[in-house]
Amino acid sequence: MDFNKLQLTLNEMGEPAFRYKQIRDAFTKQFTLDFESISTISKSLAGDLGEKIFPLSFKVEKILESKDGLSYKALLRLADGLVIETVLLSPLSGRWSACISSQVGCQLACRFCATGQGGFRRNLTSEEITDQVLFWKNFFKERKLAGKFSSLVFMGMGEPFLNWLEVKNALKVLISPDFFNFGSRSISVSTSGIVEGIKNLAREFPQINLAISLIFPNDKDRSKYMPVNRRFNLSQLKKALAYYFSKTNRKVFLEYVMFKGINDQPAQADELIEFIKSIEGGTKLIRVNLIRYNAASGGLAPSDSKTTEWFKDYLAKNRIGATIRKSLGAEIKGACGQLAGNQ
Repeated sequence: MDFNKLQLTLNEMGEPAFRYKQIRDAFTKQFTLDFESISTISKSLAGDLGEKIFPLSFKVEKILESKDGLSYKALLRLADGLVIETVLLSPLSGRWSACISSQVGCQLACRFCATGQGGFRRNLTSEEITDQVLFWKNFFKERKLAGKFSSLVFMGMGEPFLNWLEVKNALKVLISPDFFNFGSRSISVSTSGIVEGIKNLAREFPQINLAISLIFPNDKDRSKYMPVNRRFNLSQLKKALAYYFSKTNRKVFLEYVMFKGINDQPAQADELIEFIKSIEGGTKLIRVNLIRYNAASGGLAPSDSKTTEWFKDYLAKNRIGATIRKSLGAEIKGACGQLAGNQ
C-alpha cells in the first residue's frame, strides 16, 4: 500500500483528515486487503478509492503449502512483470515468522543459492517490501492460523544492505506504532557480510537483530563459494562485528549452513571457534545457527544429522552457543529463489 498516495488522494477528494487514519489502520492494524471491507467509510468512497489505488503492489501468482501446515511460500508478480517470493513459517509451536525479500534476484552469486544463480534484476521499493508483510498478515487472519504472527526476517531474495535506503524506509514503517507496530527486537536482518550495512544497522536500528551468513570459517572457502568475501573478507567482517558490539552490546546470529564434506569437519569447527573467540565480546554475544542445507544448486549436499549434532556439541564444549535450526519448506521449494527461478 502506497500510504503517501492514499493520503494525497484523500486530500484531493476533500475528505476530512481523520479519514486517512481510519483507512490506514484498516490495512495495517486489521489487515484488510480491499477498501470495500472497511466499515468506517462509505461504499461510494470505497469504490472511488478502489479505482485509484491498488492495496498491494503485486499480484499473487501461486501459494504452496507444506503437508504439515507449518510453512507457506508465495510467488508474487510485480507490476513490471518480475517475480519475487516470500515465506511464512512456524519454526516454534504457536509462533509464526515471515521471511521477506528485499531485491529481485541477487548480485552476490553465492554458489549454493538459487537466487544468486538467477542474477540481479532490481531493488524492491519500500512499498513492495512492506506489502509482503501486509499480504501475510491478511493471509494469517483469513486462514485463521493458530498461534501468533510475531516476527519478521529479511532473509528472502536479495542482500538487504545492498538496498539499504528502501530497506531502511521499510523498517521505519514496520516498527512505527502508526503502521505495523512490530517490536524492533522481533525483526532480524540477515546479510552475507556487507560491512557498511552492519555499521548502518548498528547506528540507525540498534535494537533490530543482526544475522550474518558466515557459512565458511576461512577466506579460501568463503571466497570460493561466496564471492562477497573477496570484497569483505573475514578480517573486515571481524572489525565490523567489533564495531557492532561496541554500539549495541547485542547478540549476533551467525548462520552456518552445513555442507557435507566441505565445512562440517573438525578443522572447520576449530576455525569457526577461533574466528568467534578472536572478536572482542564474540564468545558472549555470538550465537551460531546450524542449518542443514536445503539443496538448491551447485551440486552440494547437506551434512547428515549425526555430523550436525556433533558439530553443535563440539562448539558447546568450546563455550560457543549453537542451535540446530529446524528445517522447514523443502517440499515447497523453501530455499531462497527456488520457486521464482522456475518462472
